Amino acid sequence: MRKIGNTLWGIVLVIIGVILTLNALEITNINIFFNGWWTLLIIIPSTIELIARENKFWSAVWLIIGIVLLLACRNILDFNLIWKLTIPVILILIGINLIFKDKIDRKMEKKNKELKEKGQHLEEYCATFGEVKGDFHEQEFNGANLNAVFGSVDLDLRKAIINEDKLIKTCAVFGGIEILAPENVNIKVKSIPIFGATSNKTGRKYDEKLPTIYVDSFCMFGGVDIK
Repeated sequence: MRKIGNTLWGIVLVIIGVILTLNALEITNINIFFNGWWTLLIIIPSTIELIARENKFWSAVWLIIGIVLLLACRNILDFNLIWKLTIPVILILIGINLIFKDKIDRKMEKKNKELKEKGQHLEEYCATFGEVKGDFHEQEFNGANLNAVFGSVDLDLRKAIINEDKLIKTCAVFGGIEILAPENVNIKVKSIPIFGATSNKTGRKYDEKLPTIYVDSFCMFGGVDIK
């Protein structure tokens, strides 16, 4: 998925470069700073994320927002109407999100409570303008809190000992997090992406006999990859 995203971004940059070059040579006179051009800063990233990432809900939401704002800037839609619809639409989106995320949220809250009752704390990994790596080679894993701010965090659990459900909290802000999961676990993801995404690339079917790793993820201009 990351390769697809990089390819799409490459195509966008090449197109922009070609237009600017042709304008400079006076071959064309394409105005890329048209009325409402700034909405492309929402539309283009959202479109790429929608195509390249597995979690498409919030990418689709931001794409719709960008298109609506562009139409308003072009006087095709009325800004007053948009403001009137803002609160109802927000309520609908929150409702949809709650309907589909409520079950996994309860499980994550339950697991977090269980860890606190057992006196277990999530392992802390924080990378700010740097890189942090964690490796649980033949060690028991009890959960982790991963934070990447303008940095990257790599957590290798392929050889970790996991006999029961575990919780991983992730926060990627202008950074990246990579989790290498063992084969003998299920993966459940709850994600709040803001121009970012969480991708579960394990492609495994749920097996009730196996423990589950719950990933509670927040991404802002960043990404979390689970492999």
